[in-house]
Amino acid sequence: MRVQMSFGFLVTFSILASVVPFTAHAADPFGEIEIREWNVEYGGLPRDPDAVSDDEVWFVGQVGDYIGRLNPKTGAFFKRDLEDEPGPHNLIVGPDGIVWYAGNLLGYIGRYDPQTDQIDKIAMPNDAARDPHTLMFDADNRFIWFTVQNGNFIGRLDPQSHDVELIKVPTPRARPYGIKQAPDGTLWIALLGTNKLASVNPQTLELREHALPDGARPRRIAISDQGHVFYTGYARGVLGRLDPASGMIDEWPMPGGENSRPYGMAIDASNHVWAVEGGRPAMFVGFDPAAEKFISNTPVPSGGITIRHMDYNRETQSVWFGSDAGTIGQAMVGN
Repeated sequence: MRVQMSFGFLVTFSILASVVPFTAHAADPFGEIEIREWNVEYGGLPRDPDAVSDDEVWFVGQVGDYIGRLNPKTGAFFKRDLEDEPGPHNLIVGPDGIVWYAGNLLGYIGRYDPQTDQIDKIAMPNDAARDPHTLMFDADNRFIWFTVQNGNFIGRLDPQSHDVELIKVPTPRARPYGIKQAPDGTLWIALLGTNKLASVNPQTLELREHALPDGARPRRIAISDQGHVFYTGYARGVLGRLDPASGMIDEWPMPGGENSRPYGMAIDASNHVWAVEGGRPAMFVGFDPAAEKFISNTPVPSGGITIRHMDYNRETQSVWFGSDAGTIGQAMVGN
């Protein structure tokens, strides 16, 4: 076991150390947002941060095989190496402070207790579920729901008993990816290998598939207070919306065009949708569903390259992300 402490700094466009947050100004007619980033000096593809508070942000190093923690107030980092090299893909933090991570390469979900430094590993009950992918707590923090991309499952883990239930996706090679819960409790999943979304009834575990336009390839999803399911159409460069009540689907071309590769996304307290286009620099894009128009388009200061997963934090009114440029970032999107 190796634990490491270090200090990082806010970074400018060229990743030089700075104590002044970089504010990226978007071109008209879009607005501007402030994006701050901290350089993770030990690299390892830092990603999927979960902001517990304004001084505690946890994340994983997918290639570096570690669990990390950033204190944005001081710039201090903590690193807990994972010696079994599980390729951690995602983490979430429970209300009790326990960190749960997806051991993507080794077919387990890990439980890390920061107080004792103990790690427990919960194996999948089916060897075919070899790659746990993205985790999320339900609204009651009763269960952890997760996707299994290449194994083609949706999973449910009881954090108390460690029991795992798996739901097979009927479409072969559907590649279940992003997962979120709607206000009515329904779980929604992006099926990246198809032009479909899936929904799961949390009581019956019944799974339904919902067709999107041909070639949609949804990657991540976000759900509004109205229950509308938004998705990033990775293959065609669109932002999409499904209204489950009516079945209506709307799509809007991203500002960067059909090759913009929108990936990570989140939704804020005002139901504005935020998505990031890939590139050098990656572009942090805001969309107002009520007006059906894009409202912001801001370059990621570090270049970003690819931003894979994002999390909106209501207390700080910001979206947290990790970038392939080796940073943990915070986009100040307001409420």
